[in-house]
Amino acid sequence: MNPAVPAEIYRKGLDLKLAVAGDVASDYHSRFVERVKDGGYRWRSGRLTVHLAREFGFCYGVDRAVSYAYQTRLRFPDRRVYLASEIIHNPQVNNRLREARIRFLSDPRESVDNLGPDDVVIIPAFGVTVAELERLERQGCTLVDTTCGSVLNVWKKVREHARDGFTSVIHGKLRHEETRATASQAAAVDGGRYVVILDEEQAGLLCDVIRGRAGREQFMDAFGDACSPGFDPDRDLRRVGLANQTTMLMSESIAIGEMIRRAMLDRYGAAALPDHYRALETICSATQDRQDALERLLETHRCDLAVVVGGYNSSNTRNLARICAERMPTYHIAAPACLVSASELRHQPLDAVPGGRAAQAVTRDWLPADGDFTIAVTAGASTPDSVVGEVIEKLSLLASPE
Repeated sequence: MNPAVPAEIYRKGLDLKLAVAGDVASDYHSRFVERVKDGGYRWRSGRLTVHLAREFGFCYGVDRAVSYAYQTRLRFPDRRVYLASEIIHNPQVNNRLREARIRFLSDPRESVDNLGPDDVVIIPAFGVTVAELERLERQGCTLVDTTCGSVLNVWKKVREHARDGFTSVIHGKLRHEETRATASQAAAVDGGRYVVILDEEQAGLLCDVIRGRAGREQFMDAFGDACSPGFDPDRDLRRVGLANQTTMLMSESIAIGEMIRRAMLDRYGAAALPDHYRALETICSATQDRQDALERLLETHRCDLAVVVGGYNSSNTRNLARICAERMPTYHIAAPACLVSASELRHQPLDAVPGGRAAQAVTRDWLPADGDFTIAVTAGASTPDSVVGEVIEKLSLLASPE
């Protein structure tokens, strides 16, 4: 019989950070990017000028998770090492870990049922659901937990909501690993409830239900698969606490929070508001820093177009692209290879479903044919400096006369 608890669980690394630092730097750092930073985050090449956001790429939580994965492989060279899912939403990093003989339980041929006490499983930065963690523990394998501290903070808040009788309204993407894990934390508390909303449109319907302008049937049609089992809107929307997937767009989260606050104010009055609504800022600081830095870049410099670099399933990268797209043509690319030529670029449109058939589009003649031009460049929190550097170098090459 498998033991009921893991053989070991590592939550603070494996004391091998210095031992893997050289490999991490070699794989993901960029001397070229350091040159761009030293030049005031500006790069000039022929008729091209690039302005790089002052906050971009790997955040602390991602850097930590990647380091833990490298430490795990070094610490257990002869054991099978798995990732519960992608370590972060970046194809280059995940491919590099596959090359290091780290297997992914999310792959079709893998199964948790095949794990045993001799196996090692890395929990990714997004965390895993309560049920997934319990299943891994039942298998008795060694666990290395890289769950980001910002995510853990959200979990703490939603558990507090649940214990106090508040339903967690989670602003996030229903299928995202982090949002699923957060929802499971709320549901794990006895009587805990949650509902996941994606955007202001969905928040508007939620507010209509709170005010009594929309009923149970409309709610269940919209949120039937996005709320906890047995959810009763008449009962479970009387007291709500707002939480967020940590990589969402802060301005949208603030707007949604204000919409729900006003709905509760209309329904219950100002004196009773604290008994019916709580708002907690759970967007991670790194996500906010990258959004703020991009806003400053766009306010300071006139740019002709923007290139945003990061995995197509990266929520924080997609939100950076949304910020740019409000002001100029914007292209969300996953890798330097997406910059095919000066006349062809492959990118993910803002309205694409990651992984879907239309997830990547082709834009022709995307670079200005004549004269000087300026490109704003930024990258999501899971994008290595090495990839950002390669993108800027490719832009320089494509902008140069043949």
